[in-house]
Amino acid sequence: MGSLTHFAALVSHTPSSSLSLLHPGNNNWNLQSPKAFRPQTQLLTTYPPQRSSLSKRNLIRRSALDEAAVLEPPPPPPPPTFSESEKKDPKFVASLKLKLLSAVSGLNRGLAANEEDLRKADVAAKELEAVGGSVDLSVEPDNLQGRWKLIYSSAFSSRTLGGSRPGPPIGRLLPITLGQVFQRIDILSKDFDNIVELQLGTPWPIPPVEVTATLAHKFEIIGPAKVKIIFEKTTVKTTGNLSQLPPLELPRIPDSLRPPSNTGSGEFEVTYIDSDTRITRGDRSELRVFVIS
Repeated sequence: MGSLTHFAALVSHTPSSSLSLLHPGNNNWNLQSPKAFRPQTQLLTTYPPQRSSLSKRNLIRRSALDEAAVLEPPPPPPPPTFSESEKKDPKFVASLKLKLLSAVSGLNRGLAANEEDLRKADVAAKELEAVGGSVDLSVEPDNLQGRWKLIYSSAFSSRTLGGSRPGPPIGRLLPITLGQVFQRIDILSKDFDNIVELQLGTPWPIPPVEVTATLAHKFEIIGPAKVKIIFEKTTVKTTGNLSQLPPLELPRIPDSLRPPSNTGSGEFEVTYIDSDTRITRGDRSELRVFVIS
């Protein structure tokens, strides 16, 4: 295809007098003598239909190729805008919250989301972000305080616990069932714990093992709405029939052995927050929606 494009461009930019020399029927080329070149000049007046047809074909072909080469996807839609009266109307804000919750309900926290589900959730989140305006955690850091329940993560559509980062597969190679996911944030101690409930499959007739994994972090606010978390340790505690077993702290992987994609820390931006709802966007474009627990 590249050679065809180059040839079409070459032909279309060649003077009309030279196009006849490229005609397949012209086999009497002689560039050594001006006199010998005269028969070629006569051919210019002998085959005007062929010259015109060849030029038109190549121009059409070039135009089609150029059009395909510059084809680009449509630009993203502009961000939603709302009037000041709408932003201050509690009922209107509540309706946008309901729209977002409806968009993510039934998606199993994002594990069952397809491309259309991801798009609808993102559109609904952007509307709530637009009506909420800019977030400034330095003014009201208390808004982060509490135990938050994750109801949706776009990263879980990859079907792994790590989302867009490497993580154990769910329902594929390992018999892992993801339960509830929480974030416990203490603004005084700077503790930031990700709490994940898991059910581990076992050979029949042994019942599945239920565990709660707590990934402990410290956090700091590094911008008006940006939060950085630094991993410290992972603790696993059995629940259910084995709840009497003591918790187990998993050894930390040395930093020198960690893959570049897993440095033990991360950043995310809080794009919407109020007393019961929080939206964050991660450093790898993960959209997460939380409600206060």
